[in-house]
Amino acid sequence: MGIIDILYDNFHYLVACVLFLIGFHTMLTHSNLIKKIMGMNIMDTAVFLLFISSGFVRGGKAPIVGPGTEGPYVNPIPSALILTGIVIAVSITAFALSLIVTLYRQYGTLDADKIAEIRTRER
Repeated sequence: MGIIDILYDNFHYLVACVLFLIGFHTMLTHSNLIKKIMGMNIMDTAVFLLFISSGFVRGGKAPIVGPGTEGPYVNPIPSALILTGIVIAVSITAFALSLIVTLYRQYGTLDADKIAEIRTRER
């Protein structure tokens, strides 16, 4: 089995890592607060993809046991966790955006560096 076959079989893990790195890079390098929130959401999506990929079973069926149903079954716990994670991510994003609106009204900018500079001058 060559490296190409291994990468093909684990492509979803590679995509999750790349997405996480893109989001992390966006959060570290941009001073615009909206872009930081977007980077955080990209990182959330990468974590969701990683968890959902871990619960996937090729050829698996829904874990509903009844007459005539045989395994393999898909693990339902990652899906349930990710549904909760999506709700939490959306609420955190909404809260962060409301804080950003308040900061914009207070300081007139969305640049984190300029806000820090204004705050140091106010002291």
